[in-house]
Amino acid sequence: MITRRGFVGSACAAVVAGAGRGRAVSAAPAESGAPAAPPASPAGLKSITGAAQPISAEERLGRIARLQALMTQQKIGALIVESGSSLEYFTGISWRRSERTTAAIVPAKGAVLVVTPAFEEPSVRETLQVGGDVRIWNEPENPFEKIVEGLRDRGIAAGVIAVEPTVRFFIVDGVRRASDAYRIVSGDALVRACRLVKSPAELALLQTANDVTIQALRWIHAQVARDMHPSDLESLMNGATIALGGAPEFALVLLNEASAYPHGSKQAQSIREGSVILMDCGCAVQGYQSDISRTWVFGDPSPRQRKVWNTVKRGQEIALESAKPGVHAGAIDDAVRRYYESQGWGPGYRLPGLSHRTGHGIGMDGHEPAYLVHGDQTPLQAGMCFSDEPGIYIPGEFGVRLEDCWFMTQAGPKTFTPLARSLDEPI
Repeated sequence: MITRRGFVGSACAAVVAGAGRGRAVSAAPAESGAPAAPPASPAGLKSITGAAQPISAEERLGRIARLQALMTQQKIGALIVESGSSLEYFTGISWRRSERTTAAIVPAKGAVLVVTPAFEEPSVRETLQVGGDVRIWNEPENPFEKIVEGLRDRGIAAGVIAVEPTVRFFIVDGVRRASDAYRIVSGDALVRACRLVKSPAELALLQTANDVTIQALRWIHAQVARDMHPSDLESLMNGATIALGGAPEFALVLLNEASAYPHGSKQAQSIREGSVILMDCGCAVQGYQSDISRTWVFGDPSPRQRKVWNTVKRGQEIALESAKPGVHAGAIDDAVRRYYESQGWGPGYRLPGLSHRTGHGIGMDGHEPAYLVHGDQTPLQAGMCFSDEPGIYIPGEFGVRLEDCWFMTQAGPKTFTPLARSLDEPI
């Protein structure tokens, strides 16, 4: 099984040396038992991300100002954000999570304060874009006491403080143990209000990331050959993504019966005549992600494969036709499911049919609020971004997923990539 969010290092080297374990990767189908042909190289692919503009310090400061206005309205003293996409979103700091706490305090008034291990300070400062202070803690010290000291220094000696929704429990618990003067609440609504609607600069980066992935998939489609395994296609995809200037995030490759399980199976699969090939791939450009899926058949499709593929394509179209400003996100999922049920799939989330939501928000994280799932009451606004991926899965046979990302405008949805034309022209 290839993990959906797995990243394969040394992908370029794998492509040059030979995909996977040396199986044929030429475009023409090989005869059974024929010697492996040398792999195609992504050498002809060139970076298309050179003009991508990173998010400016001014935009990040504007995000903080909006967050501070919301906190002031809600009488919240500060937001605590640890390493992750929200820390980067507000401050520019790109830092991994570990057992050593790095966190920012964004007060309702005043400058940001960052708490980080002493030996990490120079590295953390490299990406800090919004000014403020960096307060260090040494290995024998308690980082949570430093956070409380930072709150007090910002004039927040007691009251309500919020934590970004993905902050780990040991950090929340550590702050509580360091001081009982605060009531700690979820900062989910605060962060969501800032991140839900994308700016023009964010949309431009999302567009570039999607351009990389669709071009890589187009290149991969021409390389597929009999006897290839998922790892072969994964290596080729990651190599092509790197050559095009993207940072690979995931390359999920599902073949044959494994395509009936949205995130894969441990059962070994290889390409044969009539194989269903489902690829779900994404990359990052300046921290913003793509997520595109394509499904096709190696050789001649069966009538059943073609019918299911066409049904999924129509499901994608219905999702976009249902997306209008003010419509609740969950209503898109409901519209697709009504159509599927009319075609004999489901009902609801039952198999065979569509067992997962129709789509998810996307931005700096591959999956973000809001969600195209029954019951999500988030009204659509211009600037919101989503995936559109209403697959159909038939356990024991095969599955089909087509996925493109789109953003809302006042005039309706706009896709970052063209929808697949047909089973014969999937990319």
